[in-house]
Amino acid sequence: MALPCVRLGVVRLRSGTLLRGLCRSSSHQTSAAAEEIEVPRRKTWDKTAVLQALAYTVNHDPTSSAYMFLDDPYLLPSTSTDYKLFSLSKESGKNAAKYIVNMYPNLFQKDFAEPHIPCLMPENIQPQVEGVSEEALNERILLRRVNESVDLFDQLLQGGTTPSVETTNKLLDLICFYGDREPTTEDQQYQQEDNESEKVKKRNVPLKRIPAGRTWRENNNAERIFNLMPERSAHSYRTMIRGMVKHGAYAQAFNMYTDLLNNRYTGDVYTFNALILAAPETKTEVKDKGALIVLLNHMVQQKVTPNLLTFNSVMKSLRKIGPPVKGMAMQTLLEMKALDIEPSLATYSHLLGVFYKPGDLLGQSQLLTSILEQTRGKSFAAKDPDDMFFFSEAMRVCLEAKDLDLAYELHKLLNTGDNWRLLGKTPQEFAYYGRLFHIVCMMENADVVLKWYRELVPSVRSLNVFLLV
Repeated sequence: MALPCVRLGVVRLRSGTLLRGLCRSSSHQTSAAAEEIEVPRRKTWDKTAVLQALAYTVNHDPTSSAYMFLDDPYLLPSTSTDYKLFSLSKESGKNAAKYIVNMYPNLFQKDFAEPHIPCLMPENIQPQVEGVSEEALNERILLRRVNESVDLFDQLLQGGTTPSVETTNKLLDLICFYGDREPTTEDQQYQQEDNESEKVKKRNVPLKRIPAGRTWRENNNAERIFNLMPERSAHSYRTMIRGMVKHGAYAQAFNMYTDLLNNRYTGDVYTFNALILAAPETKTEVKDKGALIVLLNHMVQQKVTPNLLTFNSVMKSLRKIGPPVKGMAMQTLLEMKALDIEPSLATYSHLLGVFYKPGDLLGQSQLLTSILEQTRGKSFAAKDPDDMFFFSEAMRVCLEAKDLDLAYELHKLLNTGDNWRLLGKTPQEFAYYGRLFHIVCMMENADVVLKWYRELVPSVRSLNVFLLV
């Protein structure tokens, strides 16, 4: 007679304890294990998890220079002009490196990066499709070669081949985005942003995103190709409207919108966002708040759902019109709340601009106090290009009202979560910290001033730059 099987079993319970015992029957052991034993799933860690964990152990060092500059004290910028020159030089070096990588990708075939970062690898920017064909045209459009795309389009028409509506719309997108010119370099864009930041200080001067020499030319390639199209879709009209608004042809954009309606097409949310921004810039009868109301009514009639950028465009246009539209600005905020659309920092920045009135320091301070009460403890993400103007604008209000507590509350909001990422680039960061240090010097005693000095100099700005604010 065979003896029963006797084995020593070790079972790990969910609580982590070990249970040792004698198992007289293999069948009993199998059933018990199936009921009580739960095999834990394998934990998969991100490749950058260790770096992220180490990042949380590193504290801010106020005695070091800003991360964007060199550590050599002799080379640290000491004036706003030096800051601008340093930043432009740095971006110029990046553009030169990017040009070498993309023009000669055969020299960079090995990738030692772990994890792999695709955006740092060479891009294929040389056309691979030769000849005159619609496929070659699509490739040039994808590579953002404006002049080559236009030339190839003309060659197709001369050869008796009419590109499809979809391909022609893509070409219109490219031309309207870049204003019928080759793409600008990033250093020119930085120069444009620096010039715009100077306009921010003047409250009644509207912000314009039209760089020098980037206006809409009459009878350009976009208009010529649009007129040559045998069949136009709604996308064709919408692209032309947005391109005209972007490059300063506001009256022509409204005329194109009229043509869109006459052809029984409707606009989309991006078309209306552009037209709302263009309304205060026109020289016709639409230069009042009535034009905004008409456009918003058209959105309702055409069943176009507004988004955050729509309301921000309304607030920005009201800011350009002037103080008489304060009631409409508050109504816009209520409409956002009714649609469950969370305001962004750009919304509050435009609101401060709408309610700006020289000498009305109390009203500005009360408005900013209400904004900070609603945003206390919140972490914002970038949703609008104008988000970066809020903190410098709000600190200006604190400085003019000489409200130190409000400045501290604003600085607390800046340090909440990743809100510091929305401070903006060098001009906005320069204005924010300069105004903060200015009000601290005016309102606090020497010990507190020295405390802020040790915190901000030289990790944020040099003392010479602070004294220029």
